[in-house]
Amino acid sequence: MPLPSSPSPHFPSLFLPLHSPSLFMAPGFKQQLPQVGAAAPHNTCSSNISDDGQVLLKSKVTVVGSGNWGTVAAKLIASNTLKLGSFHEEVRMWVFEETLPSGEKLTDVINRTNENVKYLPGIKLGKNVVADPDLENAVKDANMLVFTTPHQFMEGICKTLVGKIKTDAEAISLVKGVEVKMEGPRMTSNLISEKLGINCSVLMGANIANEIAVEKFSEATVGYRENEEIAEKWVQLFSTSYFMVTAVQDVEGVELCGTLKNVVAIAAGFVDGLEMGNNTKAAIMRIGLKEMRALSKLLFLSVKDSTFFESCGVADLITTCLGGRNRKVAEAFAKNGGQRSFDELEAEMLQGQKLQGVSTAREVYEVLSHRGWLELFPLFTIVHEICTGHLPPSAIVKYSGQKPKLSLLKASVNCH
Repeated sequence: MPLPSSPSPHFPSLFLPLHSPSLFMAPGFKQQLPQVGAAAPHNTCSSNISDDGQVLLKSKVTVVGSGNWGTVAAKLIASNTLKLGSFHEEVRMWVFEETLPSGEKLTDVINRTNENVKYLPGIKLGKNVVADPDLENAVKDANMLVFTTPHQFMEGICKTLVGKIKTDAEAISLVKGVEVKMEGPRMTSNLISEKLGINCSVLMGANIANEIAVEKFSEATVGYRENEEIAEKWVQLFSTSYFMVTAVQDVEGVELCGTLKNVVAIAAGFVDGLEMGNNTKAAIMRIGLKEMRALSKLLFLSVKDSTFFESCGVADLITTCLGGRNRKVAEAFAKNGGQRSFDELEAEMLQGQKLQGVSTAREVYEVLSHRGWLELFPLFTIVHEICTGHLPPSAIVKYSGQKPKLSLLKASVNCH
């Protein structure tokens, strides 16, 4: 759905992007008809012919994952594929099959009721969403793949999909997390590109899924590498009157914002659980944003400062520290004095959903330790120490305010 060029009830002027909205709301890709007798161009999308005699290539979308956020993503996408001629109407959603207490398969219930009764109850998804428990079958005809599963499962999913997807497929990752390698962190978008041999963009933002599901206004940021045309198409696929999407050419910056903010949200939850107040929470958020920016720029010189002022940056940090599952479970952890593990609390409180902040904190800690950067990032370091029980939740304030050693920072930058 194109963004309006003037304020509307859905888009007050405050929320209009600084750049021209038409830049990222292009119509479907078009291609001139071949001359009579000429070989037809190879194309993995189906097509139809527009009124002006051009071939309109239609893309087919599959959402890989059906948790809370994945289901909301399918709902957003399906509402647009019904309206936009450049997409197939049907949206496949791969579901990790589960048996519900009723004895029915989750996939069967989704397809019968048009509702993910476990992860997004009460929300209709659109009749064009088809749940599929067979991962290979779900992706076989798709040339636009939307990955939404928790990052700890992505390696296995990518291994399964090697050789099973279209060679011209494009991917976008909504996954928040990082894989740690001895040579450094590997972002989920890079994992997808390396394993599957396809380009991968990212989408991150201030997106609490349940609020978007009931169509409360929200924003998101698409991060892309070089192909602006692909960025336009992703923005077109996700944008609705209540979900405003813009694009920036900074995959690593956008993805690291979406990943690292979950660690800060754990810290914010500790503050809430200990009833330290709003001033303390604001201080933790500020320190967290500073460490997010510093670590991102140390890891990837291409990261842009401006990215931290997009929805994926400061806005996502704010909403995740005010709500969201990481803050919620960390609050319970602190209230229990760290006596109940995160695994126990996750199982009790999240009904099958997964925390990202605790595993990300561990992975970030491993990167910092390997690089000799622990003293540069006191907040990130202390969150992991608390999560593993080496320090009490109250340590979040005692240590987070320590100033990093600037001499170490300068040495790290010079060696980067």
